[in-house]
Amino acid sequence: MSIHSINHVQLTFDVDRRDQVRHFYGTLVGLTELHQPTGPGLRFIAGSQRVDLVPASPAQPGGGHVAFEVQNLPRLRHQLLQADLALEEHQPLPGYLRFYVNDPAGNRLEFLEPDPHQANLV
Repeated sequence: MSIHSINHVQLTFDVDRRDQVRHFYGTLVGLTELHQPTGPGLRFIAGSQRVDLVPASPAQPGGGHVAFEVQNLPRLRHQLLQADLALEEHQPLPGYLRFYVNDPAGNRLEFLEPDPHQANLV
């Protein structure tokens, strides 16, 4: 047996922040939303994987960590900074460009892209 990919990731959000979470993943990050006929959750497509977001009680804060490998990381970085989101960029990873950001529900997201200038380090 071997694991060859992630099928989906499930993160939580406060139901009162549903519109902010939808805007973050759909507009700022650029994922395609899969509309669900029922239920308060949100579902997005990231390549061949899914990102499922399920509501949690306000007493249960967001949690989790997901790493997305992207193309054109500088463009995404610029877009998130333009939306006044705080990026965490002080944790270098040899061979990659990367940063972290929290979504509106407090889930920690990592965005990374292979750095061609560091190709020999990957």
